[in-house]
Amino acid sequence: MGTQEKDLGTAWEYQGCVIPKDLYYDIENQVWVRVNEDGTVTLGLTDVGQTRAGRLLHIRVKPVGTKVKKGKPVATLESGKWAGPVPALVEGEIVEVNPKVVEDPNYINIDPYGDAWIVKIKPLSEETLKRDLSELVTGDKAYEEMKKHIDEWDIVCMRCV
Repeated sequence: MGTQEKDLGTAWEYQGCVIPKDLYYDIENQVWVRVNEDGTVTLGLTDVGQTRAGRLLHIRVKPVGTKVKKGKPVATLESGKWAGPVPALVEGEIVEVNPKVVEDPNYINIDPYGDAWIVKIKPLSEETLKRDLSELVTGDKAYEEMKKHIDEWDIVCMRCV
C-alpha cells in the first residue's frame, strides 16, 4: 500500500476517501448499498460522490411506498455546482426515507456511510436482489475500481461541515 492508502480494518482509505469493505458499489454513479439483516437494503452516496458534488444544499426523495426499478432515481441531490439523480441499485419498494438528510442534505457530506443514508428499500424478491447485487462491486474489486475512479478524477476527499 502506498502512502495515500490505509487499511482501516473495516474500510480502506485512499486519498482521504473512505471505502467500507462490506458495501456494494455502483462506481459510475458513486452510490452504495448495504444488505440489512431484515432483508431490506440501505442506500446512500459514497464519500467520493459527496466530495465531487460539494456541499449538498437540496434533496428530493421519493416517498415511502414508491416502487423503484434498478437504475431509476430514488432521490435527486443538488449542490452549488452539481445536480443529479441517486439511482436505485436494487429493484423494490422504498420502505424508509432518512429524515435527517431530508431536513439537512449537508449531513451526507459529513457522514456518508453512517447516519446519512438516503433510503431503505425492500427488494422485489431474493432472486432480484441476488441479480442486482451481482451487477455491483464489493470487497477488493470495489477498492481497486474506486482507486481508479479517484485517480481519474484527481479526487481528495474531505468532509464538508
